[in-house]
Amino acid sequence: MKKTIWMTSAIFTMFIIWVIVYQAVNHPIILPSPYQVSLAFVHIFTHEATLVAILMTVIRLFVAIFLSAIIGISLGVLSGFKHQIAAFLKPYVTILRTIPVISIVVILLILFGFDYTPYIITFLMVFPIIYTGVLEGIRQMDSELLDVYHLEEHDWKLGLKLVYFPMIKKYILLSFLQSFGLGIKVLVMAEFLSQTKMSIGNQIYLAKINITYDAVFAWTIILILLSVFIEYGINRYQKQLD
Repeated sequence: MKKTIWMTSAIFTMFIIWVIVYQAVNHPIILPSPYQVSLAFVHIFTHEATLVAILMTVIRLFVAIFLSAIIGISLGVLSGFKHQIAAFLKPYVTILRTIPVISIVVILLILFGFDYTPYIITFLMVFPIIYTGVLEGIRQMDSELLDVYHLEEHDWKLGLKLVYFPMIKKYILLSFLQSFGLGIKVLVMAEFLSQTKMSIGNQIYLAKINITYDAVFAWTIILILLSVFIEYGINRYQKQLD
């Protein structure tokens, strides 16, 4: 209850600051009013083209993270049990975690064109998070509990369900939380730069060139709400597992 009150207070404070700054700037093109943004928000959810853009961006996000999860979890498990594989993959993961996103976007646009770049760049940015989360989870497993299991059981399926997954699930879920937050940002940026059709990034680009900054603000709020909604769903799932 107290947490909800504090969060509501923070949102209300941000709204008040927005109104004060808007009154100080007094220029709707530079900083749109909450009323203008509200109208733009309603416009987005009452037009088919913008609804399709939201749907397509969400689909791209889930496809990229799904592929990242499959490969990241697989390689993370292998690296957790085989130090040679972890050592071999470490330079690649380090490069992906440190290289500027804009550099990768430009390179991928040249190599793969506009259609596939958003998927690939999101995968490349999310994969290290999931891989590292799984690897760290395996490294932090209770060795004594594993020894007891190995003495009594030899069924790997049963071990995966009752021993390994329960010990690393919090690391996997944490990596998913981080992945969706970063993934939506990277994906929309890639859509913006590549002007991907039927995408939130393209809608923001169109709003920018048409100087309709109220729409830019509205799309930004939608992206925040998408991230919050997805993270809320993952947290709910985590509580059900606990």
